[in-house]
Amino acid sequence: MLDLLEQFSGSDFFKLTIAFLLALPVAYDREQSTRIMGLRTFPLVAIATCGYVLIGQTFIEASDGGAQARILQGLVAGIGFIGGGAILKKDDRVLGTASAASIWTTGAIGIAVAYARYDIALFLMAANFVVLRWLTPLKHYVPQFKEE
Repeated sequence: MLDLLEQFSGSDFFKLTIAFLLALPVAYDREQSTRIMGLRTFPLVAIATCGYVLIGQTFIEASDGGAQARILQGLVAGIGFIGGGAILKKDDRVLGTASAASIWTTGAIGIAVAYARYDIALFLMAANFVVLRWLTPLKHYVPQFKEE
């Protein structure tokens, strides 16, 4: 069984599956909290970013850091565009910033998995989930300051 896991751990299918699974806790939290983005969006962003990096790795040499950086730059900008669509202004409140930031983190999870940096991907997932799940209730205890 361990041999089978080692055989698949370097495969693209394995990496795409890991990216998908690591996006689920954040996706579930966002689905419960808001309907802006949720169970469909976050896993798709994670596997898409992972997929783009994996595709890039097939024709870009590892030593060509400039080409890899351009792929990452495009991905980060594109994810920012998606996240920007989640931010809404309602009266004097701004909503959706946590979802927008989370979509960026989810993209970074996909990128980290593509580069086999599972430690980074796992930390990003855990930190994002903790912030969304446990720091959100603390927001109500922070005094709101208004400029006049």
